[in-house]
Amino acid sequence: MTTMRNRPHRAWIVAGASLIVLIGSSGFRALPSVTMTAMHHEFGWSHGAISVAVGVNLVVFGLTAPFAAALMERLSIRTVVTGALILMALGSAGPMISPTPMALIFYWGLLAGVGGGAIALAYVATLTNRWFVKHRGLVTGVLTAGGTAGQLVFLPLLAWSADRFGWRAASWLVAGAALAAAPFAYWLVRDRPADLGLRAYGAAPASVDEDAGPGAVTPTGALRALRLAARTRAFWWLAVSFAICGVTTAGLVQTHFIPAAMDHGMTQTTAAGLLALAGVMDIIGTTVSGWLTDRVDSRVLLAVYYGLRGVSLVLLPPVFAAGTTPSMLAFIVFYGLDWIATVPPTIRLCQQHFGAAAGIAFGWAGGYLRDLFGSYTGVWYGSGVVCLLTVLLVLTVPRRPAGADAASGTPEPVLSA
Repeated sequence: MTTMRNRPHRAWIVAGASLIVLIGSSGFRALPSVTMTAMHHEFGWSHGAISVAVGVNLVVFGLTAPFAAALMERLSIRTVVTGALILMALGSAGPMISPTPMALIFYWGLLAGVGGGAIALAYVATLTNRWFVKHRGLVTGVLTAGGTAGQLVFLPLLAWSADRFGWRAASWLVAGAALAAAPFAYWLVRDRPADLGLRAYGAAPASVDEDAGPGAVTPTGALRALRLAARTRAFWWLAVSFAICGVTTAGLVQTHFIPAAMDHGMTQTTAAGLLALAGVMDIIGTTVSGWLTDRVDSRVLLAVYYGLRGVSLVLLPPVFAAGTTPSMLAFIVFYGLDWIATVPPTIRLCQQHFGAAAGIAFGWAGGYLRDLFGSYTGVWYGSGVVCLLTVLLVLTVPRRPAGADAASGTPEPVLSA
């Protein structure tokens, strides 16, 4: 049960392979924003029609993620993750074979949605819980931030490919990245340290593998946990706030920022570079947020994050210009720091209230409003107001229930944004 002194613990190899998997699978999140305008011009599809596929993807993503841990228990982590990467590759390449709005919903919405949901925080939570005792929080933060930031860092390359070779080239790149990550999942990721005669990194000699809890690794157990959580006010308050988090990040800025910037004369490559910068800042913001979550009331943190996010969205419309301005750079830096800073305190509150919050985001709304009014201005203002209202929502979440115990056997919730 020991490793050679001159070799790293296998847990670090598993974590490194997982980071590659998360980055390789993250390209799809950047794909709609760089292909939406090109599809609109080539096929005449409205922004709203294309956004339906994005909205379906987010809903399927949210519905799949809570059951991913059960699938990993039944079929093994590497089998589920490898299969999910293949589904994401098919979902990315499929619209080139059958370019119709209904086919887009099937490929982008269903196939890529299921694949993405299986490689969400369920994967990160399951893997880090089994392989790490020491530095578990650090590894969780790095994998979470790395996967999300990877979505945005992909953007400049995809935008350049779409500008130079067309939207199909960008689709092939995303599909290829997902397939390239599959061997890392299959050959380097293992379910448990015990499978290799090891202990989790930092585990005591007498320790055993940790799992999610009794009954939590089966689909019926996941449904039972949901029924219990749905009886509490805290669950619904957190579910709504986290859905708003998804709407204002993946469903709005990540999907519609580039088309909105192009409406004001900015080139696609420049807009993509700005979102890539936001991805870099996201790593810093999420890491700091995790550190603060251990020291500050999570409700206060969420109120601050949503409040500042709402103000920034309300101030965004006048900032758009044909080029990069100091005001736009300030927005990108701030919004990047705040991108998924809401995740650590939301997870902490869910752990305290034994609930599970599903991030179901209606990404189609932005596209329809753009088609209806001819611009995204109303979308930014409306989303900013919603974030400001969320401040009041999160402050009404009850404090930790009396007698609550993190080690009571209640399954730890799995969230996705």
